[in-house]
Amino acid sequence: VPERLTLGNTDYAFEMAISNIRYGEGVTKEIGMDLQNLGARRVCLMTDKNLSKLPPVNAVLNSLAKSGINFQMYDNVHVEPTDQSFLDAIQFARKGEFDAYVAVGGGSVIDTCKAANLYAANPSAEFLDYVNAPIGKGKPVTVPLRPLIAVPTTSGTGSETTGVAIFDFKELKVKTGIASRAIKPTLGIIDPLHTLSLPERIVANSGFDVLCHALESYTALPYNERSPCPSNPIERPAYQGSNPISDVWALHALRIVAKYLKRAIRNPEDLEARANMHLASAFAGIGFGNAGVHLCHGMSYPISGLVKTYKPKDYNVDHSLVPHGLSVVLTSPAVFAFTAQIHPERHLEAAEILGADIRTARIKDAGLILADTLRKFLFDLNVDDGLAAIGYSKADIPALVKGTLPQERVTKLSPRPQTEEDLSALFEASMKLY
Repeated sequence: VPERLTLGNTDYAFEMAISNIRYGEGVTKEIGMDLQNLGARRVCLMTDKNLSKLPPVNAVLNSLAKSGINFQMYDNVHVEPTDQSFLDAIQFARKGEFDAYVAVGGGSVIDTCKAANLYAANPSAEFLDYVNAPIGKGKPVTVPLRPLIAVPTTSGTGSETTGVAIFDFKELKVKTGIASRAIKPTLGIIDPLHTLSLPERIVANSGFDVLCHALESYTALPYNERSPCPSNPIERPAYQGSNPISDVWALHALRIVAKYLKRAIRNPEDLEARANMHLASAFAGIGFGNAGVHLCHGMSYPISGLVKTYKPKDYNVDHSLVPHGLSVVLTSPAVFAFTAQIHPERHLEAAEILGADIRTARIKDAGLILADTLRKFLFDLNVDDGLAAIGYSKADIPALVKGTLPQERVTKLSPRPQTEEDLSALFEASMKLY
């Protein structure tokens, strides 16, 4: 690498890493042939208890049977996984000595399968070795992984395209994860037929994740302002800051969300809308999988991790749960009002895509305009009225701030640096939305 003077040792390059993607109605039937083509002898199929009885898993099982694929099924994935649920899946994968993996489900299933594949490939690794710093050691992945085919059944996380796996670290009551290009799936099978069985609120909350992925990656700190500049390319993080390629995917995903999300939520039979949201999830995944996300996601992790009694409609779970997309979107009006001081033109552009009339707008009002546009969007979709509506009060703010502080991998990508006082104010502003 040529020696060059970078301002405060900032990076000078970015890298684009995505999974191969195959899209089409009914394309799931090809998985058995894919595994045959890979020469797979022992396949691990991962899903969760609810999905194991639904059409997407059935379609995969039929394809495996047709191609005579030898597999073992693990259906014990936890919705919003924890360190313990990751460890259970890892133990299953290490015992099974599999040579390929198939994950059928939302982000929880795909992320669990990524972790199982990683730790099975390196049986001597301790769990915290690959977990993001400062919670884990954040070591680079240097072992070869087995092929992983991801079949997303929700239109949200974009996990089929990214090298990120997120989980709840129970002891600290905080979400963290593993981030490495090495763990991204080999192939993402995007079959829009799988979205037709999704209930309304799951479509809504998954869609909010897509919305925030697109908004956060488009407004993130630019890649050439992020520091430190890595001394070796293997140390360049998966989340590098906004860059010209990620921008294309983020903006396109945002346009699809603006056009189709409300339709996809309101009419389960609207295949056009649901198919487009399924694609938008992958588009936003390509964007944020390389640019990263920032404050909405950084603040969402303690919102999910510290949940008290909230149980969302349409989720078949026996424990309290704040769905990831909901935990992310509830802070979005406050966050973008705060970050818009930096690159206000990008915030204004996003507001216009989401339906704001900006013909007479002043650039300095960009944050308020985007915040109001988001509030109206959420109000139209019957979203809970802020953090107070899901069980939080001002008394919880110190704990929420404390849970955000370790999320430096994402919070440092905010275009505007933030203090603990700033985070407190953002949580307070998010208690009520309307």
